[in-house]
Amino acid sequence: MSYVDGFVIPVPEGNKEAYRSAAEKFWTYLRDNGALRVVECWGDDVPDGKVTDFRRAVAAQAGENVVFSWVVWPSKEVRDAAHAKMHDDPAMQGAAMPFDGKRMIFGGFAPILDLGEG
Repeated sequence: MSYVDGFVIPVPEGNKEAYRSAAEKFWTYLRDNGALRVVECWGDDVPDGKVTDFRRAVAAQAGENVVFSWVVWPSKEVRDAAHAKMHDDPAMQGAAMPFDGKRMIFGGFAPILDLGEG
């Protein structure tokens, strides 16, 4: 089965297009390093929870929306090799992002069920 990187990111509402454009450019880098698919989702129906929620998870502030995204890799090994390459790539160091990366949450996930289209 594949391997998935998941992300939740607070993005200023006014940076929607800048985020989409940056993600599209980053897709080329990911694809060239083995990624199979990237999905970027702009918050459309993100309710406040009673205990926690997407907005609180990333300390979203007034005027920010939440992006939920994931990258599908053929395996954890391919993903790990791509991450190592990114960390060593000078082009990736200090790249300007249209969001506060300190509040992004992310992780790698091993699928246990994959149904439907993909």
